Amino acid sequence: MKKSMLLMAAMVMATAASAKIYVEPKDTTKTDTVKTDTIDPNKPVFTTLMEVPITSIKNQNKSGTCWDYSTLSFFEAEILKKSGKTYDLSEVFVTNKNYMDRATLVVRMHGDAQFSQGGSAYDVLYVLEHYGICPEDAMAKPGEMIGDTLNNFNEFFKVMTPYVTSIAKSDSKKLTPAWKTGLHGILDAYLGKCPENFKYEGKTYTPLTFAKSLGLNWSDYYSFTSYTHHPFYTEFPVEVQDNWRQGMSWNVPMDELEQIIDNALEKGYTIAWGGDVSDDGFTRDGLAILVDVKKVQDNEGSDMAKWLKLSASEKKSKLQKLGVNVPEWTPTQEKRQEQYDNWELTDDHGMLIYGKAKDQNGRLYYMVKNSWGESGEYKGIWYMSKNFIIAKCMDILVNKNAVPSSILKKLKK
Repeated sequence: MKKSMLLMAAMVMATAASAKIYVEPKDTTKTDTVKTDTIDPNKPVFTTLMEVPITSIKNQNKSGTCWDYSTLSFFEAEILKKSGKTYDLSEVFVTNKNYMDRATLVVRMHGDAQFSQGGSAYDVLYVLEHYGICPEDAMAKPGEMIGDTLNNFNEFFKVMTPYVTSIAKSDSKKLTPAWKTGLHGILDAYLGKCPENFKYEGKTYTPLTFAKSLGLNWSDYYSFTSYTHHPFYTEFPVEVQDNWRQGMSWNVPMDELEQIIDNALEKGYTIAWGGDVSDDGFTRDGLAILVDVKKVQDNEGSDMAKWLKLSASEKKSKLQKLGVNVPEWTPTQEKRQEQYDNWELTDDHGMLIYGKAKDQNGRLYYMVKNSWGESGEYKGIWYMSKNFIIAKCMDILVNKNAVPSSILKKLKK
């Protein structure tokens, strides 16, 4: 996903109207890896097939705000495609508004709802539509209020969570408005106060008028998922705790979920992806492969019991040794549902899909922008196999214009 300053320069030069399609070079030594002269035949060597322009890599640091960073990155890419302008939108504006709304729900439910750092792509869309947004420079930057340069929510949530819980579980017969004033004080102390108005490029805006000036139509954005416990081509709120706003997703067959992602990239759109990265095949080095554990065991001459007893570092070592030759299993609709129902497929990370690539063995990958700073082998970019993205996807957010018309016609509105 990330390819250093050279990649970023290439992306700025790319057209904002459509994806840049790369013809496979005859000289296969010209690839996109950081190091192409490795003597390790198992080390990935990637060739870019297509990529969509994106904004710079950000770092959520010690905060559970991947949903915020990935989705704002998605909307920044939408603006870049539509207008050619690069924006740096404020993540802390979104978290300030979102945590206030989430606390309000928890109090209304007398504590019978989860209050946590997590969220969904729909949270960002909701904030943009109902509260607006501001550029990064219009309010405190991440970490600024605690004397840091990056987010650190450890103390923040140790202060805020007991406060919200004490109000929600109160035995009072009636609440006063004062609890919201107190919570606003906590939010503003750690995140900064959301501006009522600000100047940007010589013009004065409110957050709502600034959001309107970005030129996006909030009704253009559809969420998609793929499960069999609801009818296909109908909408339902994906049943995960961080979908506390009950945002709706269109339910489509798994193969059509893949078609939507591919069609979006071909048309020059990015995709906000939410899914499970707890699998052994997701590494901190910028690679994700849908590992077929049984085949790995067979290759190693071991059995399942022995594999399960291995430590995380031992498993990582074995998988790194195999590199791009790690065997994968092929996802199916039935397996997706089984893993979801058994809690094996969980909602734990949000990222941005913006391109496609293949390795030296011909395996296909999506190029994915992460929000962990310029970490890993590819400086903040992850190469996630197509099988991994589809099998471990909880939901995606895309521009409806990126969806094949044949699929749009099936949606039961």
